[in-house]
Amino acid sequence: MPVTTLDPTTALVVIDLQNGVAALPGTPHSTAAVIGKTVELADAFRKRDLPVVLVRVSFAADGADRLPGRTEQPARSAGATPPPGADQIVDQLAGHAGDIVVTKRNWGAFHGTDLDVHLRRRGITQIVLTGVATSIGVESTARAAYEHGYHVTLATDAMTDLSADAHQNSLTRIFPRLGESGTTAEILALLA
Repeated sequence: MPVTTLDPTTALVVIDLQNGVAALPGTPHSTAAVIGKTVELADAFRKRDLPVVLVRVSFAADGADRLPGRTEQPARSAGATPPPGADQIVDQLAGHAGDIVVTKRNWGAFHGTDLDVHLRRRGITQIVLTGVATSIGVESTARAAYEHGYHVTLATDAMTDLSADAHQNSLTRIFPRLGESGTTAEILALLA
C-alpha cells in the first residue's frame, strides 16, 4: 500500500547516517544517494517546523556497551576500534540546531534511548524513516515504532542495505505489516 497521508505531527527519523556507516557500500541504492534523499526530506521537515531526529550508533572505546549475545555472524566491528569521527552524523545532515540527536547501542533506535520521550513530548504520532541498513537498524526501529503505537512511513528510496535481498525482503514482506511505504517524492508531495 503506498503512503496515503502524513499526520500534522510527523517527525523524520534518520537511522545511522554517520561517517562510518556512510563509507559502506549500499545496495540497491548507494549510500550517497540515500544521504541525498534524506537531506531533501530533512530540509522539507525543517521548513515546516517538524522534528528531524538523527540517530547514530556509538560504543565505548573498550566495547563494554556492545551487545553481548553470541551470534553465528559476529558484528563487523567486533574487537576493532572505529576510526575517529566514525560515529559522527554526516556533514550533509549535521549542524542544524533544532535537530534531535539520539545515540543508540542496539540495532533499533527505541530500546535504551530517549527517542520515545523526545517524540511523545512533541506530540508526534507518525514517523518517516530513512537510513542504513534497511533490514537491520531501519527495520528494527520500524518494528518498535509500530509497537509503540506510531504510524510508520518508510521512505523506500532513502534507505539501503548491505544486501539487495535483505533490503527487498524488508520492503515486500516486513514493512507492509508495519506501515506505509513511499518514495521521497511521494512523501514530499504529501508534505507540500
